[in-house]
Amino acid sequence: MNTTVVEANNQELLDACFAIRTAIFVEEQGVPAEDEFDAFDALDTEAKHILLYVDGVPAASSRLRVVENVAKLERICVMIDYRKHGLGRVLIDKLEQMALAQGLEKAKLHAQVQASGFYERLGYTAASDVFMEDGIPHLLMTKKLK
Repeated sequence: MNTTVVEANNQELLDACFAIRTAIFVEEQGVPAEDEFDAFDALDTEAKHILLYVDGVPAASSRLRVVENVAKLERICVMIDYRKHGLGRVLIDKLEQMALAQGLEKAKLHAQVQASGFYERLGYTAASDVFMEDGIPHLLMTKKLK
């Protein structure tokens, strides 16, 4: 399995990220599209989107924003056929590297409760009680990067 991660810095790559997010969050998990897509889903925003390819096929995506000098990891998703191959870890590693390159020392994310164990294995700790986001139970999780 040959993986490549690129920054989605043009509309074609961004559209590939959106297709993955639509398949996962909208179709699979039932999040309304108007809730999934927001003002940070344009090329001219501060959000940085990444796209992961497996053997040349778009398989996973995520985005990074800086919120109050903290890296916020968002929209982390892996297509169903590519799960259980460590691709989520590859996404998180890339986002953390991008954050460190920007001089950020802390990361946070809203983890779906069912995925919180995955994030714990990557060094994230729960920093909130369970809350609902888009009809799905979540936890705020944080990690010190340096």
